[in-house]
Amino acid sequence: MDEKIKILLAEDDTNLGMLLKEYLRAKGFETILCEDGEIAYETFLNEPFDICIFDVMMPKKDGFTLAKEVRQINSEIPIIFLTAKSMKEDVLEGFKLGADDYMSKPFSMEELLLRIEAVLRRSTGLKPEDEQEIFKIGKLTFNSKKQTLFDGEEEQKLTTKESELLRLLCLNVNKVLERNYALKNIWADDNYFNARSMDVYITKLRKHLKKDPSVEIINVHGKGYKLIL
Repeated sequence: MDEKIKILLAEDDTNLGMLLKEYLRAKGFETILCEDGEIAYETFLNEPFDICIFDVMMPKKDGFTLAKEVRQINSEIPIIFLTAKSMKEDVLEGFKLGADDYMSKPFSMEELLLRIEAVLRRSTGLKPEDEQEIFKIGKLTFNSKKQTLFDGEEEQKLTTKESELLRLLCLNVNKVLERNYALKNIWADDNYFNARSMDVYITKLRKHLKKDPSVEIINVHGKGYKLIL
């Protein structure tokens, strides 16, 4: 996409709000943070957004009230609720208001990202910025849809897991791809056996990328991997 997907984030916990904003921005989303429901509503009136993330318990205007007012203006915009509550009636209230998803605190940043991407895929054709299919990796061209790696002369067919993992590395080029995020995104579980499996696929990808010596995948101890171009 030419323009970044824009998120309206309403969260009155200053520390959590800033953490979420910086994380989402790092993942390619334009994110506007509001500290209460009233400010969030005024911001929504004055700027276009693609998705909303509202904390339920906020001063001045709670997340449920905010969602009702937002939906009166735009009945289609996706809304994800964040809450410290886990009571069944609160969850049901959120879905009655047309919530697209509901997350109870505490939650992982990686899980929130996956939920956002899933909601966007289900919404009216909007997709995250990372729907890119063709990647230039040094002298190599990677087609994630066709699962091929082309060096200008020979085309190498990749397995599905190799292609999915290489795509995540490309989307985070020169940045750390967190192990847990990759495991949950591709294997749906970050258990020990899947982690060992991912290590094997990293080794395979390194062999495929040897055709360009300037390209490498490095281990970042305790964090994950980084594709260096």
